[in-house]
Amino acid sequence: MSFIDEHRSRFGVEPICRTLGWCVSSYYARKTRAPSTRQLGDEALVPVIRKVHVDNYEAYGARRVWKELARRGTVVGRCRVERLMRQQAIQGAMAVGRRRRTTIADEAATRPADLVERRFIADAPDRLWVGDLTYLKTREGFVYLAFVKDVFSRFICGFQLADNLRTDLVLDALEMAAHLRRPTAAAGLIAHSDRGSQYTSMRYTQRLEDLAIAPSIGSVGDAYDNAMAESFVSTLKRELVKGRVFASRFEAEIAVVEYLGWFNHTRLHGELGDVPPAEFEALWQLDDATASGLRPPQQQPTGQASLAGLSDITDRLTTII
Repeated sequence: MSFIDEHRSRFGVEPICRTLGWCVSSYYARKTRAPSTRQLGDEALVPVIRKVHVDNYEAYGARRVWKELARRGTVVGRCRVERLMRQQAIQGAMAVGRRRRTTIADEAATRPADLVERRFIADAPDRLWVGDLTYLKTREGFVYLAFVKDVFSRFICGFQLADNLRTDLVLDALEMAAHLRRPTAAAGLIAHSDRGSQYTSMRYTQRLEDLAIAPSIGSVGDAYDNAMAESFVSTLKRELVKGRVFASRFEAEIAVVEYLGWFNHTRLHGELGDVPPAEFEALWQLDDATASGLRPPQQQPTGQASLAGLSDITDRLTTII
């Protein structure tokens, strides 16, 4: 149809249809026929799909868009979503390029043992945390991000941003996680990281001891030793950064705060049964509320954060995370 419409002024409809083996009357019937119910439904569904895609950082592929549509009350076939996204050139976030190196090992430092050994499994919240560093490019220079991730629910329970890679960066992320989660010594929490000098520093390991958190450092020092944290870094770069350079450090910080709020409370996670991390924890707490030895659900703080060293934008965090 589109080929005939494009070339009819040059060759005429009948010669084109004869060459293609089409019936001329069929061409005119299709041009004048009213749209089918399916066409009308597709036309109504496309903007809904596009809104879901835009609302979620344009990160979702067909499967997650289909899942999110169902959560919003629009139940359609997955193949239909795939077809319409393909027709409209709507696609999920793509892999990005090579990372800048942020892990600089201190070979002279005494490192804790590797208590995880690449087994990133936890049967409850606050049993195993993983942490790592990454960066975002801005026109004012790099912004570095340290984060703490709960292995059980993939919830980002602590983070900090700075323009340097000093130990305070990872300490502030740890302090935020400890403030938000209130882990107890009885939980047997392990904090796992790579061999970066910030994580092997005396200040960081001493603070873990003060919090009754067992330190764990990857024994080999490659990406697999801290795979779950590395996976989040890749996700952040693919879904939020997408190769762009932020105008300023402040713009990058705001973008990270908003993204982490979405990641924790909205983003569907395939490993969690396609629910967000916060919802996954809430469902677990409902299922296990009467089990012995489990702490009650923590109340979300409503006041301003009081952690030393946090930038002023993180005063908003208690309303986002």
